[in-house]
Order: sequence, then C-alpha cells, then structure tokens
Amino acid sequence: MSGRQEPSTASDAHQHTPGVRELAAAASVFALLSDPTRLHLVWLLTHGESDVTALAAACGAARPAVSQHLAKLRLAELVQSRKDGRRVVYALSDGHLRRLVVEAISHADHQVTGRPWHD
Repeated sequence: MSGRQEPSTASDAHQHTPGVRELAAAASVFALLSDPTRLHLVWLLTHGESDVTALAAACGAARPAVSQHLAKLRLAELVQSRKDGRRVVYALSDGHLRRLVVEAISHADHQVTGRPWHD
C-alpha cells in the first residue's frame, strides 16, 4: 500500500469547502446557464461538437441569436471553438460542464414528469 488514498470517483477529487472565488465562479456558470436558449445550446453540445447553423436549427433560435449566445459562452470559457474549413465548430470545454448540464436536465425531467427521485 502506498498510503495515498485515491478518490473513489472523479467528483471526489474536488471535495473541499469552496472559497469565495470558487463560489463566485460557480454562480457565474449558473447565471450563464439560467437562459433557456443558452442551456439548450450547452445541452446540445453535450452530445458532441456542432456548428452555429446546426445548433440554430436544433434549438429553433435565429442564427444571429445563437451566435451571440455562443460568444458569451466562449468568453466565459464554457465552450471552445475551432475552424473547420469555412465553418466554426463549437464544443464543450470540459466534462464537468457536461455532467452539470446532464444532471440539471435529468433533475428537471423528474420535476416535470413526476418520476420518483433517485440517487
């Protein structure tokens, strides 16, 4: 035995009492995700990268509005972009955000459908 204890799950790696900076950063993420269109865009990106045209079609928003939402998300470093020929392709920046959004949508599904809560 090495004496070093490995975290049991990926989320255990960050289990500590958050400070003011962590709380402010987390609140900023929640503020950005409080807009239903931005939340929808991030949820769509949990399934893989996509361009503005496909995201606009999938969420039913106008292309310029989607571009503005993605710009805010990119400035906050929640999404990243890369050029693919003439297209700009967007992806989530990290797995923490992916899991956060999937859990939030799953939580909402239970609220809306009345399915029993679980761990």
